[in-house]
Amino acid sequence: MKTLRSREGDSISLILWMGLKRTDDEAERALYNLNPHLIQYGPILPAGLLITLPALSLQAQEQTQTDSVVNLWD
Repeated sequence: MKTLRSREGDSISLILWMGLKRTDDEAERALYNLNPHLIQYGPILPAGLLITLPALSLQAQEQTQTDSVVNLWD
């Protein structure tokens, strides 16, 4: 697992995307499970917080993106 330090204005979604290339619910739950102290800050984080990224695969995000594609011109 990778650890990083937040910068002023980082969001949970940005941290997940930059670290894992995922922003889905599973990744967010795993991040909060590893870092319960983040809950007190809400979605926008202050600078200097140590954050441990969960070890997750890219597969779930790729499948979610594929499943949600809608083609309007069939």
